Amino acid sequence: MLNPIPTERFWRRPLDAARVRTTHGQVRILADRCKGCGFCVEYCPRDFLEMAPEFNRKGYHAPRVVDADGCVACNLCEMICPEFAIFALEIDGPAPREVPS
Repeated sequence: MLNPIPTERFWRRPLDAARVRTTHGQVRILADRCKGCGFCVEYCPRDFLEMAPEFNRKGYHAPRVVDADGCVACNLCEMICPEFAIFALEIDGPAPREVPS
């Protein structure tokens, strides 16, 4: 039986790995414009939105942010909202970090 070749030896790192930044965002919700469809909650890749127990002026449950640091400003909520009631703003991220090896 042949000895397996260690895979760590062949692991490649990008040349700009030391300059990789994680984007951060801040979600803004226009609660009175929301119709409570829940698309933003369902399709958020980070699962940091949930439906609020309170009602808006239209009588719907609007989304609310569960984890304020969870947004990466992917803007999927903004693209999928039929009422244009939610959007994400990209904010300055942390200093460049090292990619885990």
